[in-house]
Parts: sequence; C-alpha cells; structure tokens
Amino acid sequence: MAGRIRDVDIALVRERSPIADVIGEHIQLRNAGGGNLKGLCPFHDEKSPSFNVTPERGMYFCFGCSEGGDVITFVEKIEHLSFGEAVERLAQRAGIQLQYEQGGYVPRRDHGERARLIEAHKAAAEFYAEKLFAPDAAPGRRFLSERGFERADAELFGVGYAPAEWEALTRHLLGRGFTTEELVKGGLAKEGRRGPIDRFRGRLIWPIRDATGDVIGFGARKLLDSDDGPKYLNTPDSPLYKKSQVLYGIDLAKREISKRSQAVIVEGYTDVMACHLAGVPTAVATCGTSFGEEHIKILRRFLLDQAEFRGEVIFTFDGDAAGQKAALRAFADEQKFVTQTYVAVQPDGLDPCDLRVKQGDAAVRDLIASREPLFQFAIRSTISRYDLRSNEGKIAALDAAAPIVAGIKDVGLRKRYAIDLDRWLGFMDERFVMQRIAEVGGAQQGRPRRAPQTAPVDPGVRVEGELLKLAVQRPALLGPRFDALDPQAFTAPDHVTLHKVIAAAGGVAAGAFGGREWVDRLLEHAHEDGARALVTRFAVEAIQADAHAEERYAGAMLAAIEAIAVDRAIAQAKSRMQRLNPVEEQQEYNKLFGELVALEQQRRVLRDRAAGS
Repeated sequence: MAGRIRDVDIALVRERSPIADVIGEHIQLRNAGGGNLKGLCPFHDEKSPSFNVTPERGMYFCFGCSEGGDVITFVEKIEHLSFGEAVERLAQRAGIQLQYEQGGYVPRRDHGERARLIEAHKAAAEFYAEKLFAPDAAPGRRFLSERGFERADAELFGVGYAPAEWEALTRHLLGRGFTTEELVKGGLAKEGRRGPIDRFRGRLIWPIRDATGDVIGFGARKLLDSDDGPKYLNTPDSPLYKKSQVLYGIDLAKREISKRSQAVIVEGYTDVMACHLAGVPTAVATCGTSFGEEHIKILRRFLLDQAEFRGEVIFTFDGDAAGQKAALRAFADEQKFVTQTYVAVQPDGLDPCDLRVKQGDAAVRDLIASREPLFQFAIRSTISRYDLRSNEGKIAALDAAAPIVAGIKDVGLRKRYAIDLDRWLGFMDERFVMQRIAEVGGAQQGRPRRAPQTAPVDPGVRVEGELLKLAVQRPALLGPRFDALDPQAFTAPDHVTLHKVIAAAGGVAAGAFGGREWVDRLLEHAHEDGARALVTRFAVEAIQADAHAEERYAGAMLAAIEAIAVDRAIAQAKSRMQRLNPVEEQQEYNKLFGELVALEQQRRVLRDRAAGS
C-alpha cells in the first residue's frame, strides 16, 4: 500500500495550484474588489453570485451554502475525490512528482478510481484518434469530408474511429494495465458471452470532455449498414459521465462563453464543430439527452448569469415542427436563466453543419446573428397554429398564448409582450388582451406570496464581525488591544467560537505575519463543530474598507467594540445606582456616580475614535 503523502509535497501542491486558476476551470470569476473574486457557486443553485475566492490566502467560501476551504478542498468537493486523490490530481496538473512517507513514489495503479478511469479514457481517446487514419476507417473519413471537415479539424476535436472488431480497444487497454472491471465501470467495454467486448465498434467517435478538458465519455456515430444499433450511441452513465450534466464542447467553449457572455446551444457534435470553425466558438451541445436544468447550471457558472441581462443564450433548432417543439421545451426552462434567451431558426431546416457545407462560414454566423427572443418565438409559434382571420381563431390563439405571457416573471417584459400579442392577433384592444392574460396568470399562480422579512442586523454584532475579519485577515493592524478584549465583548455564537479559536492560536500577536500561514494556524486550533468553516468564511469575506484605509478602519472597529463594552458597564452602573438610597447610602452612591462620569467620558472618546474623528 502507498504511504501518507509527505507534508512538504502537500504544501508544494498548494503553492503551485493557484486557487483562482483551478476554480476558474469550473466557473467564471470576476473581480469583487479588495483582491477578492466572485462567481456563481458550483455547489448549489443560485441567482446571484455569493461564491467568493481570496487568492491572497488561497481560500474560497460560499455565503449561500457555507461551502469553503482551500484549493484541495475545492477539488475534493467538485470532483468527488478523497483528500489524497485531490492532492494527486493537483500534483499531476502542476507537474509535481509526489513522494510518500512509505514506499517511495506512487505507482499509477495505486491512484484512486476516478483518476484511473480518467487515464483509461485518455488512453482510449488516443487509440481512437490514431485509428481514424487506418485503412478500415475510410467510411469515417468520408463522413467527415462530406461535412466539410479536414484532418486538422478532426485532430482539433479529437475525432477518432472505433475498429469494427469485438475487442480492439479492450485488448489495447488491458495491455496498458487497466482492469476489466475498470473498463466496464467506465463504459468503455461491456460484458460479452466470453468476456469483455468493446462498447463501440465500426463507428466514428467523438471524445466528450468535462470543463477541465478530461475525457469522461464518448459519442459514437453509426457508419456501417451492418450496424443494427442506433444512429448515435453514447457512453452510459458512469462514475465519470452523467449525460444530464455534460455539454459537448464546453472545454473549448468555456473561455469564449465567459468572454462574450454568450452560449449557443446546438443539437449535435458536427454542429458544434461547424460553429467553432465558422467563428462561433461559444457553441456546445447536449449528449444524447434534451437540454435540461443541470445543463443550465453548467452554463450559468460560465456566463456568471445574474440579474443584469447582459449575456445571452441562443438555442438553434430546425425550422420544422420538431424543431419548434424543441424550442418550446426550452422555453419551459427559460426563466431558470436570468440572462436573455434567444432562438435562431434556419427557415430551410438546415442545421449549422449542413448550412456551413452549402453556404459557407458566413451563413453560420448570420444564423446566430438573426436570433429572436425566445419569448417572442414561443408566442408566435403558438399563435401560428390558429386561423387568425376569424374572431373565434383569434380568441383561441389568445387563450393558447396567454399562459406563456402570464408566465413571464419580469413585469415590464410581460406587459410589452402582451402589447405585442395584441398587435400580432389584430385585436387592437390592449386592455382586453391584458385582462385575459391576467386572468390566466391569476389562475396559474394563485395569490402572490409576500416576500420574507429579513431581520435587521444588530450594529454591535456587525462590529464584532468586522473586527473578527480583521483579526483573521489583517492581524497586525489590531495589536495587543484586540487580545486584551474581554471574551464577553463578543455576543453572536459564531463570533464567540471564532474568538476562542484566535485566542487558542495565541491571539493576533501570534499572527502578526498574517496571510495563509496565520489562517492555517487558526484551522489547526479550530476544534469545535463548525469552527473550521468559520475560519474559512472570515478569511474570505470582504472587509468593508478600502485597502488604503484599513489601518484607520481597524482602529475604528476596536474603538467601537470597546465603546460597546463601556455601554454595558454604564448600564450596569446606572442599574446599581437605581437600587441605592442617595441619602442613606451616600458614600456608595457618590462613588458610583464618579465611576459613571468617568465611563461617560471614556465612551465619548471611544465613539469619536470609532467615527474616525
């Protein structure tokens, strides 16, 4: 068995794995100020970004679902790996040769299941790509050539060929040291009567990659008349491959999707190739399944889709009835995007691949440019089924389209489409059309729910939180005044827990060096339930001050929390005075009065400091 990975190697992996780069392979990150980055959380569905990354300390934290940690934790969670497997994956990415405290270098066979399956798929992709140029792959080369693809195009997308043999790939991979169990579990082979046989035979092969570029499955197109299988065959669901969570081409398109705030959804592998080669590098396709909610989540993370209506998602469909039906299915998911959604329909029914062959690259770009809003397409497709020359036909069309308009969440957009619907139907009676839509909307949605009320944040608790953020992120700014604070200065349960962790780590005096080293020390002392998550959260959450003003801000927060402590002392003094008889207990009363005057003076000084005066 392999031993424990050396601590020095783990530290080296962290150092050479910039957290922003690693996370940026999975989601789009944008500047959030103060050296922080922000994006849509990959661990839960959210409308606005609450996932924060702090490259300076190598940490991330989501304020929506409370997931947080360092670059190794992220890879563990996103790839469903153990700690050791995550370190190995990052080491491979950074070109680091890991050593173990027992047994020396780790042989490849000792890697985790996911890593082994990734390696098997990589080897399979290389095997298929090489076979594309063998003599018996002529039908595959002819298929590509007829669709306008050259050798360089096939190499760019890794297109390959599965020989029309029972065990060609299986023999090759077994010879490379992979096991039958691994090949079957990964969907590369299946059990036959006399042992494992290749899943794909005599077919053109497209490797399907995840966002990081790893091959996780394959799509295979039938070429031979003797093949009685379906036209397209995909890898079955496996530990690597979940068809509802995969988009073909996302590895090539993700950077352009982020850069252009645009994603183009096409229907097939050749359509993705055609779009990219024609100058539409944001094209992706589903793999053997219809476009659904999990695909939306993938795209939203790269679009950084939020309530700004900056980006666009464009669906391409054939102009026939089936294409219109597919577009209307997409409409059902439209409002799970916050960005704008469109449909690009080629009137003559050509898909992007055929369009490129017959009319050239410019025609593909023109198709995407001719997009129309998905709401508009859905409404107009619906009313086109009715005879608008009669009042009966118009009413029937209105009633059919009303649920679509009523379902538009944005009030302003709903009103505009109601006006458009009136114009398209020829009623010229906006009030009548809007009333009909409102009736449908009321029946669909029932009475509107009131928005939940958010409890106001106590100012004292806010001060506690800001001070603790400084203690974790900028300990040198606080000095001995923080360490001298009474533990009772912190009242919120999370704040009490975090203050205990800081004290156990030696106080901010021990963390004067700051940075990642201080955070790691805090994590070592975070023994209570949830304490590690608190350290991570406060290491990532933005300090509410500009970098140049942090020193003054730290002084103000210290003064503010000291002033709160003085407020408590004043309240206690007043309470005690109220219980005294000024005549009979004059000496004690006068003493307390003097203390009260001194406390009031101290509070004024501290409040002036807290206000920055």
